[in-house]
Amino acid sequence: MPLISFDNLSIAFGAEKLLDGADFQLDAGERVCLIGRNGAGKTTLLRLLAGEIQPDSGDLWRQPGLRVATLAQELPADTAATVFEIVAGGLELGGLLAEYHEAAHRLSQAATSDEMRQMERLQHELEARDGWRWQQRVETVISRLQLPADTPLAELSGGWRRRVLLGRALVREPDVLLLDEPTNHLDLETIQWLENELLEFRGGLLFVTHDRALLQRLATRLLELDRGVLTSWPGDYAAFVEKKAALLEIEARHNAKFDKNLAQEEIWIRQGIEARRTRNEGRVRALYALREERRQRREQLGKASFALGQAELSGKLVIEAKNVRYAWQDEPLIRDFSTRIMRGDRIGLIGPNGSGKTTLLNLLLGRLSPDAGEVKHGTKLDIAYFDQLREHLEPEQTVLDSVAGGRETVEINGQRRHIIGYLGDFLFTPQRVRSPVKSLSGGERNRLLLARLFTQPANLLVMDEPTNDLDLETLELLEELLLEYTGTLLLVSHDRAFLDNVVTSCVVFESDGGIREYVGGYSDWLRQRAAPEAASAVKPKPAPALSPKPSKSAAAGKLSYNERRELEQLPARIEQLEQRQRELHDLTADPAFYKQDAAAVTARLEELKALETELEGCYGRWEALEGRTSS
Repeated sequence: MPLISFDNLSIAFGAEKLLDGADFQLDAGERVCLIGRNGAGKTTLLRLLAGEIQPDSGDLWRQPGLRVATLAQELPADTAATVFEIVAGGLELGGLLAEYHEAAHRLSQAATSDEMRQMERLQHELEARDGWRWQQRVETVISRLQLPADTPLAELSGGWRRRVLLGRALVREPDVLLLDEPTNHLDLETIQWLENELLEFRGGLLFVTHDRALLQRLATRLLELDRGVLTSWPGDYAAFVEKKAALLEIEARHNAKFDKNLAQEEIWIRQGIEARRTRNEGRVRALYALREERRQRREQLGKASFALGQAELSGKLVIEAKNVRYAWQDEPLIRDFSTRIMRGDRIGLIGPNGSGKTTLLNLLLGRLSPDAGEVKHGTKLDIAYFDQLREHLEPEQTVLDSVAGGRETVEINGQRRHIIGYLGDFLFTPQRVRSPVKSLSGGERNRLLLARLFTQPANLLVMDEPTNDLDLETLELLEELLLEYTGTLLLVSHDRAFLDNVVTSCVVFESDGGIREYVGGYSDWLRQRAAPEAASAVKPKPAPALSPKPSKSAAAGKLSYNERRELEQLPARIEQLEQRQRELHDLTADPAFYKQDAAAVTARLEELKALETELEGCYGRWEALEGRTSS
């Protein structure tokens, strides 16, 4: 029995329908990733499922008593409520739990007889309503997300507020969980914890994400929204890209044939008076039908197409840092950091939120002065900086003025382009370029920042979280652009696939307070990092396409005989487990899987969970043994 479904559902904003006669069903145990271009209507679909808006037509059905929790893209307004109150507010007992938490906090400071009596009353009420279980649930979520329970929401940054909203959604243990870009502003460790939480979620999950590693690991199927049409795609994202490209090619051929036929009919009806006297009225009616069909055709949205403004080459040495130290409010952030960045390097910065990544960027760029040590710049540097916080976008300015500043043209690689055409490369229509910045979606704001950034000729490109809110196609185009970029790149990102595909080395803020550099991308860092840290960190269960593969010819030094045998046998065991993992993922990706007997579904899901736990243990053991052979 489905949790939620709709039939022949339509909704429109303005002239075009965001959903046009759509059908959909979400079953328990499914993890569906909703994909589509920015502006296609994904957020609208989530709001429909959450019951926040109603469709124009069609039937929308929810299981009676269904509990739905959502994570919206928009951050909450400033509020005096504490983090504990916001998270607990996702529960029916939220008010009681918040009252008890506040009373316990006051009691720890000073206890009066009235406060003691109030505490006893709250304890009895919680016991009567099974409140202790929910109290523990709230505290667990707050702990896992590393939230400051007693801090007012108004004092938190946008990223931390998003964590709080995520906690509010997760704490409810809902039947249906709707997540809109859940990894935005989360660091890698929290993303990995979130993945594990969602893999264990037994309700129905529908999520929107640009994080391909998350998509690959979680999704049991993909749901595409394209020009008002919902299409379910079994399999993973790589299979979707291949099948979608083939479908678009067929569509293009069909449209070309249709347009040729229409053009021939238009020529026929415009022939001379003699032809019009003898024309077939049925053929005329058919022409009118062709015209109407062509009018109603919704063309695929264009793809973003942009190029970086290239400056002249910098010197071979770009930046050199020696023994740099920096503290904030007497807390050391950077300790004895040294590096040499050479022309053409593409360096990723990895670390938890608040660890000091943006501070390190500012030190390297000379925007901050170190407390000790020195930073030297090479010659002929032209720097362009992508601003994570979007603080330089003026809300009241139009898109046009934000990029061109009143000019009609911009210069890209020595060629002048009209600003309307240039912004069209970033998917802004002539009408949209005159909209104020404050009306833009998150994805549109990121594309606007890219449009501004790429007008600056640069040989050192600095990007702080550029991928948030970008659709998958634009994200992949940005990857291609950066791979072709001949200058030097400094990149802060929590997007694991993006790091793997773009950077040549990673500077990592590690748990012991040190900053170390590793060759390669995110997956390479996972293989190279020290075994003790690998064992203690929150680690993902690798998806088949992204998992690091152990070598079958591992060195065998510094191990006992039994450990050497174990190391030799682990690759074969891992391959066996991964093969079964792929089989189970294919099985659970089939919508028909969830229409079986509930016991059979549960048994297979439990097998998958146990297998992934064993696989995680095998990877941890292999990394520990392999690390000892190279130490």
